[in-house]
Amino acid sequence: MLVLARWCSTHRRSVVLLWIVVLVGVGAAWQGLGSHYSSNFTLGHTGSQRAADLLKSRFPAQSGDVDQIVFKTRTGTLTDAGVRSAVGTTLAGIARLPHVTGVVSPYDLTAGKRISKDGTIGFATVLFDQRANVLPMSAIKKVIARAASIRSDRLQVELGGQAIEQTQFAAPSTTTGIGILAAIIVLLISFGSFLAMGLPVVTALFGLGTGIGLIGIGTHVLDMPNFALELAGMIGLGVGIDYSLFILSRFREIYRENGGDVAEAVALAMDTAGRAVLFAGATVVIALLGMFALGVSFLYGLAIAASLAVLLVLAASITLLPALLTFFGRRVGEAGRLARLFTRRRRSERARLGFWARWIGAIQRHPALAASAAAALMLALAAPALWLRLGSSDAGNDPTSFTTRRAYDLLAQGFGPGFNGPLSLVVKLPHAGDTAALNALSNAARRTRDVAAVAPPRLSRSGDAAVISVYPTSSPQSASTTKLVKQLRSVVLPPIESHTGTSVYVGGATATFIDFSGVLSSKLWLFIGIVVALSALLLLVVFRSLLIPLQAAVMNLLSIGAALGVSVAVFQFGWFPGISTGPIEAFVPVLMFAIVFGLSMDYEVFLVSRIHEEWGLQRDSSAAVRDGLIETGRVITAAAAVMVVVFASFIFGGQRVIELFGLGLASAVFLDALIIRCILLPAVLELLGDRAWSFPSWLDRRLPRFAIEHDGPVPHPQPPRPALEEA
Repeated sequence: MLVLARWCSTHRRSVVLLWIVVLVGVGAAWQGLGSHYSSNFTLGHTGSQRAADLLKSRFPAQSGDVDQIVFKTRTGTLTDAGVRSAVGTTLAGIARLPHVTGVVSPYDLTAGKRISKDGTIGFATVLFDQRANVLPMSAIKKVIARAASIRSDRLQVELGGQAIEQTQFAAPSTTTGIGILAAIIVLLISFGSFLAMGLPVVTALFGLGTGIGLIGIGTHVLDMPNFALELAGMIGLGVGIDYSLFILSRFREIYRENGGDVAEAVALAMDTAGRAVLFAGATVVIALLGMFALGVSFLYGLAIAASLAVLLVLAASITLLPALLTFFGRRVGEAGRLARLFTRRRRSERARLGFWARWIGAIQRHPALAASAAAALMLALAAPALWLRLGSSDAGNDPTSFTTRRAYDLLAQGFGPGFNGPLSLVVKLPHAGDTAALNALSNAARRTRDVAAVAPPRLSRSGDAAVISVYPTSSPQSASTTKLVKQLRSVVLPPIESHTGTSVYVGGATATFIDFSGVLSSKLWLFIGIVVALSALLLLVVFRSLLIPLQAAVMNLLSIGAALGVSVAVFQFGWFPGISTGPIEAFVPVLMFAIVFGLSMDYEVFLVSRIHEEWGLQRDSSAAVRDGLIETGRVITAAAAVMVVVFASFIFGGQRVIELFGLGLASAVFLDALIIRCILLPAVLELLGDRAWSFPSWLDRRLPRFAIEHDGPVPHPQPPRPALEEA
C-alpha cells in the first residue's frame, strides 16, 4: 500500500488524467449502447420451472411472457360498436408486431370471462415468444405504444405483466442527487472546509460514475433487474464517501502531527487507513459475491453490479484520493476559513476529544450494564423479523404513475385482485385429447377454496398437453394465494393425477415468485454460513484473536436482524403511514445480509484495527479500548451519518424495492455505528480484557500474516490524550 500511495503521489497528474479518460470513455460507451435490463428466474426443479419447460415444448407460441392490456370506458361500454372496432383494430395490429405470437381479445367468448359485469372494464392477453427477461426492450415498447395509441377521453388503456414491468422504473438521478446533497452537508459540518468536504465526494463520484457506466454496459451481457443500477448507486455512493472520509481524516491527523509534510502524511494515511479501507472493501465484495452460493441466477446480476460499484469506488479511494491529496494536501490539512466558524462549537482538539473520553469512561465504569442494555435494544428491534413473510410484492405497490399500477387497479376493480396473477395448470395428458381428465381437473380447481374463476382448457396441437388458467380470489402477493398454490400441489392435484394418469404442474408468474421465495429460504442459511465463515477467517488472520471474529459475527448479525425487524415493521406490518403493506421481497434479506454484513465489517475493521494498534503499543486492554474509540469515534459517527443520509434519501425513490433497501440499510448503519460500535463493542471488549487478544502460538505460526496497521513507527509522537478525569 505504501508503494502504491507514493507512486500515485509522484504521478498525480497522470492518475487524475487517467481517471478522467476512463470516466468519460465508459460514460460515452454506455450512452451509445444504452441499457438492457432483464430478470432471469430459472429455478431448477421447481413446479413452476417444469410448467415453463412443458409449455416451451408443447406450446411454443405460448411459452413466452403473458401480459395484459386493460381497457376501461369512461362513457358507454366496451361492447359499443365504435369502441369494439377501435379495440379490435389495435389488437390485430399488436398481433403482427415482432415477438408477439398472439393476442386473446376481450371479445373472445371461448377464452372465459374477460369483460366485467357492468361492461366497462375488459382485458386482452398478449402472448410473447420469449420470457420477459430476454425480450428485447424495443419489442415491449412497440406493444405499449400501439396500445396507447387509442387512449382518449372516452377510453382508458393500461398495460400490466412482467414484460411491461421491465419498462417501468424510476430514474435514479433525483434520489442520488438528494443523497449527495445530504452527504455534502454532513461532511461540511464534520470538516468545516469546502475543500476537505469536496475531496471525498469527488473521489466517490469518479469511482461511482465509472462503476455505473460499466454496470449499464454489463446489462447487455448479464441479466440485471431494472433496479440494479439504483441499488449499486446507493451502495457505491455510501461506501465511496466513507472510504475517502476515513483516509482523509487520518491524513489530517498525521499532517498535523508531523509538522506539515504532505507527502509523508499521504503515504502514512494510505499505509494505515488505506489498508483498513482495502480490507473493508474486500469483505463487502466477498459478502456480495457470496450470493453465487445460492445458485439463483436472478441474484448474479445484482451481486456483480453492487460489487462493481464497490470495487470502483475502492479503487478511486486508494489511487485518485492520494493523488488529489498531493495537490491540495496543505490546504486540506490546515484549518480553512470556514473551519474557524465552527471553532466556538469545537473549541479545541482537547475539548473535541473530551466527549469521547467521557463517553468511553461511562461505558468502562459499567460495562455489563452497557452491554446488556445495548443487546436488549437490538434484540427488541429485531423481534418483528420473527414474523417475516417472504414473497414478491405485486404491481399494486407500484407508483400510481406507472401504467402497471393502473392496470392492476382496473383488473382488481372489474374482476377481483386475483386476475392480476392467474395460475397456469400445465397438464401432460396420457392420451391425446383426453377431455375427461381435463374436465376433472377444471372441476376440482373450480371447487377449491380461494379460486375465483377457471378458464376453459387450451389443448396443444398434438393434443397431448393442455393449459388451464386459474384465477385466485386474492392478489398475487397475498398469503392466501401462496396457500392456494401449496394446496393445489399437495392436496387437490395429486389424487386426480393418480386417477387419470396425468402430470400437472402449477406455473405462471405468481407461482414462479412463490417458488423463488421457497428456493431462497431453503438456501439462506447456507449463504449466511459461508459469508460469516469467510469473514471470520479474515479477521482471525488479521487480528490474531479467537474472540474478535466471534464477537464480530454476533454483532454484525444483530445489526442485520435489527434492520430486518425495522423493515418488517414498516413494510409488512404497516406501522408507518403511507407505506403499502405486503410481503418482504424474497431476495431482500439475502441482499441486505450481504450488504449490511459487509458495511458492518467496515466499522468493525476501522475501530478494532485502531484498538489493536493501541494494544500493540500499550499492552493495556482498557487503555487500548479507550484510546481507540477516542481516536475513531468522531470519524466513525461522521462516516455513518453520511451513509445514513445517503441511504435514507432512497426511501423516497418511488419504487418499493428501493424504498425497502433504503430504510433497511439506513437503519442498519445507524444502529451499527451508534449502538454496536459506540456501546456494545467497547463494553464487551472491556469485559473480555486481555482475553480478547489471546491466540494460540501454534496457530499463530501456521497462519499467514496480513497487517492492517502501519508496519513501522509513526515518525512523530502523538500529542497527549486527555485523561478521563480531566475530560
